[in-house]
Amino acid sequence: MTALSARGLCGGYGARRVVGPVDVDIAAGSCTAVLGPNGAGKSTLLRLLAGILRPSAGMVELLGRDIAAMRRREVACLVGFVPQALALAFPLTVHEMVSQGRTPRLGPWRPAGLADEAAVEAAMRDLGLGAHRDTPVHTLSGGERQLVLLARALAGEPRLLLLDEPATGLDVRHQLQLVDTVRRLVERGVGAAIVLHDWNLACRLADTALVLHGGTIAASGPPHEVLSPDLVARVFGVAVERVLTPGGLLLAPRHAVAGWLDAPPAPGGGRACR
Repeated sequence: MTALSARGLCGGYGARRVVGPVDVDIAAGSCTAVLGPNGAGKSTLLRLLAGILRPSAGMVELLGRDIAAMRRREVACLVGFVPQALALAFPLTVHEMVSQGRTPRLGPWRPAGLADEAAVEAAMRDLGLGAHRDTPVHTLSGGERQLVLLARALAGEPRLLLLDEPATGLDVRHQLQLVDTVRRLVERGVGAAIVLHDWNLACRLADTALVLHGGTIAASGPPHEVLSPDLVARVFGVAVERVLTPGGLLLAPRHAVAGWLDAPPAPGGGRACR
């Protein structure tokens, strides 16, 4: 079953197109790693897929329905979106922040019940936040705040999980915990798309790697097939050596590619967005 599908999707900010045209499919029970150099359009793509950013062309279907025709609360019940940064308008505790993940399911009148509290506690437990239950979020490290954001998304029991650089600021132990948590959700039938900069983490975590370059898709497929030395050199400007280890494939950077420009080409390759 397809959790999310996008066709001819284009979008950006004002008159500036950042992404498109792209076609994306995220299957239920699978994880897609969205990769690409800085400025490739990864975060913009995720916001388009979540329905946060309105596309300039194309469409997104969530569980077979046009996301543009769905109510925002309905989308929020189905999609767990984790942004890069955490903006704190009020001094909330970890428990209070994670509990916000249940808000779309509660509506304006229904108070939280036992099932809601159980979902919040399970999300904190899965991400090792139990000891920080009553800790003010603003006193946590950047990596710990990322875990709180992920726990808030998990508390909503989404059918689709969209994560924008969730590994940023996480130490190795917590990166492995992130992998385990996402893989458990995927095994339960949740679809996931995760923006990453770490190729090796993508190989460990994802079923599919989607590589963006200049706002369009340069390659898509199993990570160990897609992340070839030729593609990494062309898209990322880095020469790598592929090493097979007991833990799986490892991409070892060797050196920067001479003459590679530190900016992707302007979007617009392929068919036009109208």
